[in-house]
Amino acid sequence: MALSIEETLRIDLAASFRIIAHLGMHEAVANHFSAAVSDDGKQFLLNPKWKHFSQIKASDLLLLDADDASNAERPEVDATAWSIHGQLHQRLPHVRVAMHLHPVYTTAISTMKAPNIPPIDQNTARYFNRVSVDTMFGGMADTEAEGARLSGLLANNSRLLMGNHGVMVTSSDIGIAFDDIWTLERACQILVTAWSTGQALNVLSDEVAEKTARDWEKITDFSRRHFEEMKALMIKQDPSVLD
Repeated sequence: MALSIEETLRIDLAASFRIIAHLGMHEAVANHFSAAVSDDGKQFLLNPKWKHFSQIKASDLLLLDADDASNAERPEVDATAWSIHGQLHQRLPHVRVAMHLHPVYTTAISTMKAPNIPPIDQNTARYFNRVSVDTMFGGMADTEAEGARLSGLLANNSRLLMGNHGVMVTSSDIGIAFDDIWTLERACQILVTAWSTGQALNVLSDEVAEKTARDWEKITDFSRRHFEEMKALMIKQDPSVLD
């Protein structure tokens, strides 16, 4: 019997948590991913408070309503997750998936005085002129006003480099979002490694960087396949992700 849309999303989102933990990109029992279930985007799945990514199963994911303020009072709902993801899914119906992480290299770039990802290779060029930057970090994002502000910064872009904080990647598809945040962390790792040599960077021309970024946008099937291969690995490693 075919799976429902919600069942499919639950499995894919649960698998994405397992993959991120497998890759060591998680942050203890913090950080959150969400995926819209309803057509208007306001009903969405979210990981429960303080559950390790490596243990999340499809059935563990919470189904929340962005219009229902009482969700903020539920003990299994993290305040920062509700503030950010609740506002995002309430205000941006085109966002079907949102992944917020504090990966080491991307977060390192976010702490710089002028956060920037210069195009020095194929991975970094994927983000040429395609990342919004927030430089207004004021502590943990635990208010709806802060969630609304961050949503505003994502209105015209799918990625937000959160200064002194981490990153948010949004998409229409879980597989695309996963590959995007994986490639972003890879790009920042390459950049930090290159900077660590102390030598001048050979930055690509705007023309080449733009062409490369556009070429990335043409191969969403590559992103989905990357996710499907990693999902299969997670299921083989521990089938409980499907439960």
